[in-house]
Amino acid sequence: MKLLNCLLFFMVMLSAKAQQPDTVFLKNMLQSHPELFSGILNHSTQNEVQILYTQINRDKNNVPHFRSFSYRLNPKRYFYPASTVKLPTAIFALEKLNELKINGLNKGNKMLTDSAFTGQSKVLKDTSSETGYPSIENYIRKILLVSDNDAYNRLYEFIGREEINQKLKKYGLANTRIIGRLAIGDGGEGARNTNPIDFYKGDKLVYHKPALYDTNNYPMQLDNMIQGKGYLDKDDKLVMQPFYFNEKNVYPIADQQIVLKRLLFPEVFAQQQRFNLKPDDYQFIYRYMSMFPTESIKPVYNRPEYFPAFCKFLFYGGDSTAVINPDIRVFNKPGDSYGYDIDNSYIVDFKNKVEFMITAVVQSNEDGIYNDNKYEYATVCLPFLKNIGQVIYQYELNRPKKYLPNLTKFKFNYH
Repeated sequence: MKLLNCLLFFMVMLSAKAQQPDTVFLKNMLQSHPELFSGILNHSTQNEVQILYTQINRDKNNVPHFRSFSYRLNPKRYFYPASTVKLPTAIFALEKLNELKINGLNKGNKMLTDSAFTGQSKVLKDTSSETGYPSIENYIRKILLVSDNDAYNRLYEFIGREEINQKLKKYGLANTRIIGRLAIGDGGEGARNTNPIDFYKGDKLVYHKPALYDTNNYPMQLDNMIQGKGYLDKDDKLVMQPFYFNEKNVYPIADQQIVLKRLLFPEVFAQQQRFNLKPDDYQFIYRYMSMFPTESIKPVYNRPEYFPAFCKFLFYGGDSTAVINPDIRVFNKPGDSYGYDIDNSYIVDFKNKVEFMITAVVQSNEDGIYNDNKYEYATVCLPFLKNIGQVIYQYELNRPKKYLPNLTKFKFNYH
């Protein structure tokens, strides 16, 4: 019996070792391009960079197999995940609709949000939607197209904080927590309380989601949760003390990529580990993840405020002047805040049969002051994300593959 247990333990350890990402490849790739990456490599903290790159190799049946490569990947090293938390929240909103199993309730229903606690706000209209009313469907569109903060907050309120974190646990995302709304200074009791919401089919009430209160705490002790030398408070007064992230959302790189992988390739996961989404839900998310804002009819997003690469950090650098390759689509969810730029992407070149996943974070806050809107996004962070995406893409163009992928699942008519 002891021998059998030892053998099983040895096999588990071998399997775990085999699944660990290669930690040398990306380091060599960065060092081989000093003209692009020397500033990051020579910085004292390497700008808090973490990268996870995953190759996808298809077999003769088009089933994907994955091989991962990492750079400075560390789930215990904190970075602020910003808007990247919106993707799992959008997924969980669709799951909740499916799990309620209420006749007449769907993502297109009129969704009227009420208020029941200090600081909460109502939403009764949405002029950006086809109907003029809010809906789960339109909120998700706005999240995926332009990373709309209010849209995320409304889905957070619909699901409820406790259920969001139960879902994270269910899917093995043990290093992640989502505990607050975005861009409204949410925290404390406000973050625990979520609004009552009514869903209508025409004029008929089909579901009332009551106000909820989450009694749970989600403590995490991570490195780098205390940063900088000062911050601007809610009254824009400078406080010369370090900034604390201990009550903020947490969503590390590996967890981000596994969510994206589970979303894009559910067939490689056991049935109980797949998201509870309908085929139409998957297609809906894929379409709007990969659509450029300027291609959207409702909601409409026009230049100069919006542009094709607005939410495409990896590969395009979020650049308003980027030349868009018509053969490439990026299925992603980025985020930027507190000097951090993050992107979680699946990049596809339909013409050259290239596909790969890359998730990366980089930070620049040279003055060490938070909330002052003085971060080096345009000069440090976005160029880095663009360059690493482009360099890996060039590598993928020349990487030999035994079987070329059939990518029709991810091809859409956006007009």
